[in-house]
Amino acid sequence: MDEEYDVVVLGTGLTECILSGLLSKEGKKVLHMDRNDYYGGDSASLNLTQLYRKFRPGQEPPSELGRDRDYAVDLIPKFIIASGEMTQILVHTDVTRYLEFKQIAGSFVYRDGKISKVPSTEMEAVRSPLMGLFEKRRAKKFFEFLQNWKDEDPATHQGIDLDKDSMKTVYEKFGLEPGTQDFVGHAMALYLDDDYITKPARAAYNRIVLYTSSMARYGKSPYIYPLYGLGELPQSFARLSAIYGGTYMLDKPIDEIVTDEQGKFVGVRSGGETVKAKQVIGDPSYFGAGKQTDGKLRVVEESKVIRAICVLKHPIPETDDSDSCQIIIPQNQVGRRNDIYIAMVSSTHNVCAKGIHIAIVSTIVETDKPELEIAPGLKLLGAIHDKFVSITPVYTPTTTGQDDNIFITQSYDATSHFETVVEDVQDVWKRVTGSDLVLKKQEVEVQQ
Repeated sequence: MDEEYDVVVLGTGLTECILSGLLSKEGKKVLHMDRNDYYGGDSASLNLTQLYRKFRPGQEPPSELGRDRDYAVDLIPKFIIASGEMTQILVHTDVTRYLEFKQIAGSFVYRDGKISKVPSTEMEAVRSPLMGLFEKRRAKKFFEFLQNWKDEDPATHQGIDLDKDSMKTVYEKFGLEPGTQDFVGHAMALYLDDDYITKPARAAYNRIVLYTSSMARYGKSPYIYPLYGLGELPQSFARLSAIYGGTYMLDKPIDEIVTDEQGKFVGVRSGGETVKAKQVIGDPSYFGAGKQTDGKLRVVEESKVIRAICVLKHPIPETDDSDSCQIIIPQNQVGRRNDIYIAMVSSTHNVCAKGIHIAIVSTIVETDKPELEIAPGLKLLGAIHDKFVSITPVYTPTTTGQDDNIFITQSYDATSHFETVVEDVQDVWKRVTGSDLVLKKQEVEVQQ
């Protein structure tokens, strides 16, 4: 390990693997290390043995669950939104050649004690029980307004300025009921809370358009998902890095981040060896995870996310026997500040044995009894065969890293898709290289 590298990357989570893949492709000399003996870090997919080792050390998985190798259980439940930035990165890097995608069968929303499908066609919208007849007419006008909006044509603005007027103003202009606002803001714009309502409407407009264009792309739902689990994503970007000369070392404990007298990054020490590099990128767990290291607090805890991985022997009730789905429980429906998400996949995605469904219920922790907070989500699942609960801090870096060449990524948040991960990739990329990340636009092939 005497060589010097341009960049050392610590942790093989998705964010780090995308960055090492992109940097290698740009001709940088990259060394990528992980303390675990598997790829993926916090965004790994585990087989049964690994799952039990993580959550129930010393306990063997029950044989009734089937073969170990049939399982790839995601630690973090996220889907890929079809027209989103994550898709652009996959296509731009040609990483799609290592992956196969399948559609998620449906997106559902919880309202007044029932689960209803988020309409994916005009016919479904007309039949949807989510709104009464008059509200459907108002909503239709609202969606037509969004669809017809052209920045350069004031005639399409109907007196609204998306950059100045709040989303509340837009909702009020079309007379949308609180329940419909909930539906639009949480099931389509995918906001976790209601803070967006008082902010300029442009961001919400962009999110709703992203959702509807993703829905239109493949029908059924706006989401796609890689066969064999999300852990395939970091591994595919690791392959990309390796093709362009990146070096990988798994099962390598990181003992010290070495800095000079000015506090600038010099290298990384593992055991008796130190590897030198100009810059380091890594996830928060390598930089103190909220505790001081060498007298510096490099990351702070912003919140905690609770996730319950539930093993089911049936589809989720009231979801038309879908082999996969997302269910959103808007916070107002259950008296919370943050939404509860349910993400469910099954053997059609090659992530578990036949007849098994894996549902993950998650939310941002608000009280000192987090398990009670996800109860409304667990209740919708029917009989739960087994569940594995984790409570994970969400860390953000305290500095940009430009002064000391130490660039730290953010923890994975509670959102249901990868758009915030891509925002972090773009942000770190700009700080590390000094230029914007530019992506090509193309299509992704999806199995029907």
